[in-house]
Amino acid sequence: MIHEPARLMIIAYLYVVESADFLFLMRQTGLTAGNLSSHTSKLEAAGYIEVVKEFVDRKPHTMLRLTGAGRDAFREYRERMMEVLR
Repeated sequence: MIHEPARLMIIAYLYVVESADFLFLMRQTGLTAGNLSSHTSKLEAAGYIEVVKEFVDRKPHTMLRLTGAGRDAFREYRERMMEVLR
């Protein structure tokens, strides 16, 4: 799930922050809105991220946060990749 490059970027950005909004992630990853939405949906279904949608000044605002399971999965993925690289 995490090894796919776009999802790996999303998880990596969320790993170092408490939460991030959708537009920030879109700018940082260079993904289109549709592509980012598709990948975040898959990560949410896997239980790796939490998506909170709200309205701020009548405009939709989407915040994303890595779950505990997502943090654990990313740590495990990093450890496995380091073993491969050794």
